[in-house]
Amino acid sequence: MELYLKYFLLGLAIALPVGAITVEMTKQGLKNGFLHGWAVGLGGMTIDGLLILAMYAGFATFLSLPFVQMPLWLIGAGFLAYLGYDSIRHADHDITPADEKTQKSLARTYRNGLLVAVSPGNLIFWVSVFGTVLSDSYHDSNPAAFALAAAGVLSGILLHDLGLLSIVSLSRRVLNRTAIKWVSVAAGLLLIGFAAYFVYEFITDLTTYLRA
Repeated sequence: MELYLKYFLLGLAIALPVGAITVEMTKQGLKNGFLHGWAVGLGGMTIDGLLILAMYAGFATFLSLPFVQMPLWLIGAGFLAYLGYDSIRHADHDITPADEKTQKSLARTYRNGLLVAVSPGNLIFWVSVFGTVLSDSYHDSNPAAFALAAAGVLSGILLHDLGLLSIVSLSRRVLNRTAIKWVSVAAGLLLIGFAAYFVYEFITDLTTYLRA
């Protein structure tokens, strides 16, 4: 239980700062309701789960190699730039009032969550945190230590997502269409900002790698 609580708090702490997933969840939650914001969160957690399995299978060393991580900065930048552009271009589209049923596909929103979660920052977190936990579990008398740590982090992320979307759902009831449109524009700009940061990190890592 101590191990679970430790990593539960870690997952919650990691999820609290505003990141690309938080921005996309908020935007979709305001425009189309709780379920669509939740679909983005599920997309992100799907990537998290796959990365946990990769760590467990022993891919931590491979995933931490510079020539593996550097292309991911560009891939992540491309995905975020696309989503940011799409968010600004269609800021006044697909806005469903709180008292109406949305027509937008949950599968499409879930896909957005997957795209946003494919980022080097996410990868580096799982490699650093769970690479250490996994190596420790080899010397632990309890073989479930890694599973408990993973469950704790995912539970913390889940609690954050539910809390955030509850607040977003309440806000959606009092915001008009124009306000939601400008929130979508702001979200798009933030996503493009994250994309620019990823490009900067790619250039920095590439320069360091070439000088080594």
